Amino acid sequence: MRVLGVDPGLTRCGIGVVDGVAGRRLSMGAVGVIRTPAEAETAERLVLVERGMEEWLDTHRPEAVAVERVFSQHNVRTVMGTAQASAVAMLCAARRGLPVALHTPSEVKAAITGSGRADKAQVATMVTRLLRLDAPPKPADAADALALAICHLWRGPSQNRLQQAVAAQRLKGTTR
Repeated sequence: MRVLGVDPGLTRCGIGVVDGVAGRRLSMGAVGVIRTPAEAETAERLVLVERGMEEWLDTHRPEAVAVERVFSQHNVRTVMGTAQASAVAMLCAARRGLPVALHTPSEVKAAITGSGRADKAQVATMVTRLLRLDAPPKPADAADALALAICHLWRGPSQNRLQQAVAAQRLKGTTR
């Protein structure tokens, strides 16, 4: 399976492609960052993120997209930009009928390092080891995007089964 991981941001949107399945060797397809100029208007920056996402989707043809779930930060302006970039990534994937999964930062850290409290350096080190890279991807947003893709490859199938079971239970409850 090929997963596109997205670490959303308005200035730097980390993006990475990982191929593999749970329990097997993983390989990096590509990694990078979609950048927008800080001095540009928000609407223009979102168009640039959208164009970058579309280019990555066209080039790498993922089967799923994993996006970091936006969590509340102290800086409302930063969280708004992150949420807007996240929405653009989800919209681009949804337009193509691709499944979109949201993963929390602590969930990704726990999947990659074994600890939900790992720092960025620990995540980058494990991404480097898991994908057998010569050096950690830079900037950290790029490494985080790869970590999201890996997390989804490892946790996505079990989450899908859980969601299907919950949906089946709800359906049973409404047909009685």
